[in-house]
Amino acid sequence: MAGHSQFKNIMHRKGAKDAKRAKLFTKLAREITVAAKLGLPDPAYNARLRTAINDAKAESMPKDNIERAIKKATGADQENYDEVRYEGRGPGNVAMIVEVLTNNRNRTATDLRVAFSRNGGALGESGSVSYCFQRVGQVHFPATVGDGDKVMEAALNAGADDVASDDKGHDIFCAPDDLHTVAKGLEAALGPAEATRLEWRPTMTVDVAGETAEELMNLLTALDDNDDVQRVVANYEMSDEVMAKLGG
Repeated sequence: MAGHSQFKNIMHRKGAKDAKRAKLFTKLAREITVAAKLGLPDPAYNARLRTAINDAKAESMPKDNIERAIKKATGADQENYDEVRYEGRGPGNVAMIVEVLTNNRNRTATDLRVAFSRNGGALGESGSVSYCFQRVGQVHFPATVGDGDKVMEAALNAGADDVASDDKGHDIFCAPDDLHTVAKGLEAALGPAEATRLEWRPTMTVDVAGETAEELMNLLTALDDNDDVQRVVANYEMSDEVMAKLGG
């Protein structure tokens, strides 16, 4: 019986992992479709599509899935999604911006309102927390492109405003309108970027710990489980010790 029970547990974990992967592929495919529809369906001339494809490849999304998502932007079976931004407060008064791609705004708004209210937060009006963030262009490179000095020099020459480097890589920030020019200059100096996108950068942060941190992680998980949610930005800070306790 013990062996049978162990087998069932293994299969349950595998099923949960497969389900999470399928959900991730759905989100990635949706972003690819929207990116291809808003610009040219060629990643060489569409930075957003190029980033979406790179994100998909990083998660080992099959090539056929990627190509099918691009075709949905132009073919007879094309899908239409609205890009919507929601704002709210999480546990500990953490400011949160939720970006979604949805074909049913009413459904999405209801789902997000429930997720917030069940996990110690509240969905707010447009503009209720965006003042806690700065809209910026962001270009990300892996740490392997070089040290901080090399990247800083390239960023300054490309017209960027700021650089943040750590062992995970380099993030270069610029004004939203300068993103294309800065990204092009960085690519000439450092090679292809891992990601190029418009981002919400917190101008102030909130430290969370204990039950507040646990509630916040539950809210973030609930949002991640929603197929319509593409990205969540929150202005919290959490110590490595707290992250370790939460299994992060």
